[in-house]
Amino acid sequence: MLRTAEITAELTDRATGDNSHNLYWSSRLQFSVDCFVCERRGRTQMYECGAERALCSGSRKGFQSHYTAGRITAYDSTTGADRLALRALVDFWWAPFQDARDDKAAMAPTSHPWVRLHLGSHCPKAKEAGKHSIQSNLVRPHRLRCGHCESVIATDASAPTIRLLN
Repeated sequence: MLRTAEITAELTDRATGDNSHNLYWSSRLQFSVDCFVCERRGRTQMYECGAERALCSGSRKGFQSHYTAGRITAYDSTTGADRLALRALVDFWWAPFQDARDDKAAMAPTSHPWVRLHLGSHCPKAKEAGKHSIQSNLVRPHRLRCGHCESVIATDASAPTIRLLN
């Protein structure tokens, strides 16, 4: 059965002016899903805008990753004076199963949904690109700092939300 999850996030207190790091959302995200292919619960699946399938982390032992039916169907970013917002729709296939390891029933989405969103930036002082991420299980508020000049480039005040639409 096809399921759709809406993932939203917002960063505030974005650095502007001479300290602007041109912060932007990356085209990829990681999302926890109970995977019917490997019949394991709580797998981290990697999604990329434009890709027709997702990559599941597979079993924790041996890390046997595999492709699975899932994709990003919408990815909208909004930039305000001092904020940066994201809304993504993720489609994934789900079917009931019992976990191959602990014999517990799968859920859609998983019983503890988790997401990691990736960002990019450009440091005006070092003239270097930077990579950042936020995830739903961080302590808030979380300040994103430039890895080159240590400036605070935005604040992650609230966790990204995950909402099952169907």
